[in-house]
Amino acid sequence: MTGKNGGKAGVDRDQAVPLYHQIFLQLREEITSGERAFGSRLPTEQELTKEYQVSRITARRALEELADHQLVERKRRVGTHVIFRSPARPIHGNIEQALESLRNFGRATQVKLLEVDMVSARPPIDEALDLPAGTELLRVVRTRWLDGEPLGHFVSYIPSDLGKAMTRANLKTTPMLTLLEDAGAHIGAAHQTISATLADAAVSASLHVDIGSPILRVSRTVFDVNERPVQHILAQFRPDRYQIRLDLNSPRILEPQII
Repeated sequence: MTGKNGGKAGVDRDQAVPLYHQIFLQLREEITSGERAFGSRLPTEQELTKEYQVSRITARRALEELADHQLVERKRRVGTHVIFRSPARPIHGNIEQALESLRNFGRATQVKLLEVDMVSARPPIDEALDLPAGTELLRVVRTRWLDGEPLGHFVSYIPSDLGKAMTRANLKTTPMLTLLEDAGAHIGAAHQTISATLADAAVSASLHVDIGSPILRVSRTVFDVNERPVQHILAQFRPDRYQIRLDLNSPRILEPQII
């Protein structure tokens, strides 16, 4: 399981927000963004208790709040499943132009590497990458900066066979898409969801904003030409420094704009 910032599940006990509500907010975001698809199973109370290091009562309240908001349905001996269906419909764009736009963004900004580690795939990352739970993945956390100010916080998950050649040195200097291509992945498509969220403690520290500040959230799964998922990334941006423009009069869509 991942937390709101894409890292290991966790809550901030120093916040005034109750622990059960912090868990609710993280799971709600994963559901409404589509990372937890309609019909998918949520963790049990026992699993949430272990992952977030909270009491069983706290875990139960988080799941009950999701049910109260009609995001999940809870049934005895069946479990808790997502019943939310996103009203959003996909907008189709040119993958080559989108990739070039992302490469330009990488070249225009500076990267700071925060974390590199191997983790076990858990929901919703295992579903996004179409891998069995427990499969080993490379997890990379980076921030990108422009003109001495942080712009975005990125958490990437890569199948281990593609991530084995990624080192701390090249992760500091080379865009992730380029590293994937160097590893033999030929990019063919991507699914991307853009939504709004609020900065938690980790993201606020990385982006130099207050906890609870509005954040632009981009969740993207990248596929190779054989439709194999090769990367799942959660990117969170400061909206005062970054926008995504939709140009309806041109095939160039979803082009990032640095403010």
